[in-house]
Amino acid sequence: MKHRLIGSAVALAATVGALAVAAPAQAATPAVQITKVYYNSPGSDTGSNSSLNAEYVRLTNRRSTAINLKYWTLRDRSNHVYKFSGDFRLVAGASVYIHTGRGTNSSTHRYWGSGAYIWNNSGDAAYLRNSAGTAIDSCSWGSSGSYTSC
Repeated sequence: MKHRLIGSAVALAATVGALAVAAPAQAATPAVQITKVYYNSPGSDTGSNSSLNAEYVRLTNRRSTAINLKYWTLRDRSNHVYKFSGDFRLVAGASVYIHTGRGTNSSTHRYWGSGAYIWNNSGDAAYLRNSAGTAIDSCSWGSSGSYTSC
């Protein structure tokens, strides 16, 4: 009887262990994440370049190596598209801000060059895709507030 109980306990432990291994893994963190969207620039929406540039999306590299964002895209629900052209390496752990208006691109700030607001204050979504068009990350928000942390 003692051997039968030990055998049953071992069988039960093996079954529980198999179930733990077979459980679905949590989704992996994307290499690059949308970490903040400031969709309602401060003050009145005047349409000035400084007001447009106060509207931005922050992307963060979550990996320990640089990632080339060449031909990656950032878009909204209305299909306004920002495309990283040429080599743009986002270093490990770094963030880049994509501003709606015009400006001079740098390693930490990129400019859409739009003369109109992109992100809707009443609710919208940002979608990040790699150069193959594969969805990497997204972030959505409703109609309250001025920004969202994703």
